Amino acid sequence: MACNSCSTGKDGQPKGCKNNGSCGTDSCNKLTVFDWLANMSLPNGEEPFDWVEVRFKNGRKHYYKNTEKLTLSIGDIVATQAQFGHDVGMVTLTGELVRIQMKRKKVFESNDETLKIYRKATQKDIDIWSEYRDKEEPMKVKARQFAIDINLQMKISDIEFQGDGSKATFYYTAEDRVDFRELIKMYAREFKTRIEMKQVGFRQEASRLGGIGSCGRELCCSTWLTDFRSVSTSAARYQQLSLNPQKLAGQCGKLKCCLNYELDTYLDALKDFPKTDTKLYTEKGVAVCQKTDIFKGLLWYAYEGEWSNWHVITTAQAKKIIELNKKNEKVASLEEYASDVAANTKSEFENVVGQDSLTRFDSKGPRKKNKRNNRNKNKKKRKPQNNKNNAK
Repeated sequence: MACNSCSTGKDGQPKGCKNNGSCGTDSCNKLTVFDWLANMSLPNGEEPFDWVEVRFKNGRKHYYKNTEKLTLSIGDIVATQAQFGHDVGMVTLTGELVRIQMKRKKVFESNDETLKIYRKATQKDIDIWSEYRDKEEPMKVKARQFAIDINLQMKISDIEFQGDGSKATFYYTAEDRVDFRELIKMYAREFKTRIEMKQVGFRQEASRLGGIGSCGRELCCSTWLTDFRSVSTSAARYQQLSLNPQKLAGQCGKLKCCLNYELDTYLDALKDFPKTDTKLYTEKGVAVCQKTDIFKGLLWYAYEGEWSNWHVITTAQAKKIIELNKKNEKVASLEEYASDVAANTKSEFENVVGQDSLTRFDSKGPRKKNKRNNRNKNKKKRKPQNNKNNAK
């Protein structure tokens, strides 16, 4: 088996993950959980937790009960129970951490639909599994063409065969409800297997397929992000980002999840700022907020009618003026506050590379002349010696 995430070769030697010849720690797969209890032994008389986490295609994970008391470790290929037949997957987590993951994902041990692990996968199981995995990509091309032929507003994003090949799950995305009864009949006639249609959201589609984001890293949803919180345009407004859909949207077509990462920090910082719709009343006129700088704690105001002339003041100065306005008092103008800010924000720049001139490496004229003169002198000295040798 070859690892698609770190480009492991057919010989099982990983090329990029530096895992010393084995991907058994599952450190290069999507949404992996590091087993930090792997090297710790259980107390005397304590039995290991009999549930195992198994990963299937594109990060899909389920939890199975090890009723046969098999000795399993991370990276083992196992045959698991399915609704019809059996499925084949890879063990990604064992021991007490599985209990924690099940509790976090609200998977209960006393569930009536508890599935179990049959056995470690034999070579025949792996061959059948690999054979059907190779059929998925050309099958997806045909499935998309069938949906286009009958004018269904949907997109087949991925196909996943069950380990024994008895069932194929078609993952699709659609804006509205789709009647695909006729499509299922076409798929059953063409592919001659049990068909299951499963709709996923656009974010879930991106997490299954993976990719590289605009930051140059792998998509968060396909590597570590497990919950998809809603992202609104207000998150971009609070962070003073330009509302450009091409820059704010991810590969899924929705707003990027990373817009929420620093949103709480910006909201905490904005608590110290006065509301932008609050006007400042001065004897010179009424000033309206035009811009804020959260990092420096500055605000830019402009008088009504003089929109091109902005005056910068600090948050403390703005709050002071607002308090005076509440007492029906007015300041003379914003210029006196703006001049204080300008005087304080002036910074003295230093030459960080030293006191050397930018032209210190340029050659100067007199040095070139001296070199030429020295060369001419050397030539003149050599000529008499050559004449003497010729005379001899």
